[in-house]
Amino acid sequence: MSKIAVVYWSGTGNTEAMAQAVSDGAKAAGAEVVLMTSAEFDASMMDSFDAIAFGCPSMGVEVLEEEEFSPMFSACEPNLSGKKIALFGSYGWGDGEWMRNWEETCRNDGAVLACDFVICNGAPDEEAITACNALGKALV
Repeated sequence: MSKIAVVYWSGTGNTEAMAQAVSDGAKAAGAEVVLMTSAEFDASMMDSFDAIAFGCPSMGVEVLEEEEFSPMFSACEPNLSGKKIALFGSYGWGDGEWMRNWEETCRNDGAVLACDFVICNGAPDEEAITACNALGKALV
């Protein structure tokens, strides 16, 4: 059985709802899933999971949340090489540049992306929830 971590930061609840849908998808595919906020996760935990879904909304000028999520993720970067991951998050403006930049960073770090990232504008609708479920299944 695959052990999956779904690690997220959410200010409004939109990315949290996406994280729950990712978790549900991975569980439906037979994985053991641990859902946690970025404050509950750190780089020392990376090897405890077969795959990790990282979720963070766009903040400021299309960047990752800078106070909690970004420092946690930066600490994880040295451990991304060869690690199966997936990315998701919500946004309220812009065109998804933060996610494209984040994906490029992960590729440059040697991460193995299980599937395309999932983004949604505002609260996740049915289409976004379905895509998040599929993202979770792709990690298994």
